Amino acid sequence: MPSLCRDCFAAFPDTKRCPTCGSPLIIAHPELNTLSIAHMDCDAFYASVEKRDNPTLEGKPVIIGGGRRGVVSTACYVARIRGVRSAMPMFQALKLCPEAIIIKPRMEAYVEASRAIRKMMEALTPDIEPLSLDEAFMDLSGTARLHGAPPAVMLARLVKRMRSELGLTGSIGLSHNKFLAKVASDLDKPHGFSVIGKAETDAFLRDKPVRMIWGVGAAAQASLENAGIRTFADLLRWEQTDLIARFGSMGDRLWHLARGQDRRRVSAHAPMKSISNETTFHEDTSDPDLLDGHLWRMAEKVSDRAKAKGLAGRVVTLKLKRADHSLLSRRISLRDGTQMADTVYRTARGLFDQVGDQGPYRLLGCGLSDLIAESGADLSADLLDPQARQRTAAERATDEIKERFGTDAILKGRSLR
Repeated sequence: MPSLCRDCFAAFPDTKRCPTCGSPLIIAHPELNTLSIAHMDCDAFYASVEKRDNPTLEGKPVIIGGGRRGVVSTACYVARIRGVRSAMPMFQALKLCPEAIIIKPRMEAYVEASRAIRKMMEALTPDIEPLSLDEAFMDLSGTARLHGAPPAVMLARLVKRMRSELGLTGSIGLSHNKFLAKVASDLDKPHGFSVIGKAETDAFLRDKPVRMIWGVGAAAQASLENAGIRTFADLLRWEQTDLIARFGSMGDRLWHLARGQDRRRVSAHAPMKSISNETTFHEDTSDPDLLDGHLWRMAEKVSDRAKAKGLAGRVVTLKLKRADHSLLSRRISLRDGTQMADTVYRTARGLFDQVGDQGPYRLLGCGLSDLIAESGADLSADLLDPQARQRTAAERATDEIKERFGTDAILKGRSLR
């Protein structure tokens, strides 16, 4: 069976230790040298960057997130052993791990580290599909001749280079499609390297829970369980037409994934689906002025990101979370797409007014979706709002001033609330 040492990259027949350097970090698989679709996922990325930059944190439980009213962005593995998980309310995380060190996110540091990792990936292949700052798919098909080594060797070199040059670790999943590559990358974290080959796909998946499928959250899992579907074996008993009738387009996807089939290509230019911003308050609030000020600032951030990427959105969404963690979500489609902060704010404010007084709230957010190119945005005049064009022109002028003199050069009064 082909084997590879992850420390010295020597290739040899299957054995428990590398015959060249003695390392126990061995990958052995019959299809090791023929698979080329990979998923790389950094290990507790934000927390790892913090521990790298502050060695006194080593060995201590670290949680990245807001204050006690926020949620966990990520947690190091020391905290995860205690049950702390991403997206968990902070008060719950601190009950599980009261001695945890809470650190506010330093996005600039994480972006810098992510860019460095991306450059290392680009040295292997141009076919990279980022999912977030800390994970990405890679297609290394046809790169063996260029690098003089199969994809598995190049991936092992990548994670070793990340560790030696950046002080960060990542886990690799290698398979014959994106779905299985992502599943594989979660099998042996942290600092893992797992392989799922074509020949073993059916046997590997059969007894696995359907929650392993990326995108199947709590609500989808409950719907599947109501239909008696808990494992991939359960899915295999359903006809494709019955799954589609029960679950729509998701049913078709489930039918294929149950058989380990995923025809999606690794796309270096996957389109962005939405732009949003949200905040969790330190204390629940129903204060209309405070909420209005936050909503305007979020609209500005969403607008700035849309303009920076040359995009506009045809759907505006409002998100509210109440004190009991129940969610309220409202959305409305616009006649034209927009990237203007004024339009995003006024539309989101209208949705907020429709919700009525159901607070106090612990979280507020707004966003744009159904994205289009900015050339098709903000074209039509609104007969019910004759001042809309003037406000759009004023916002464009404001953007020019900010670009020339800085973002604080001009402010709206409502942003100070």
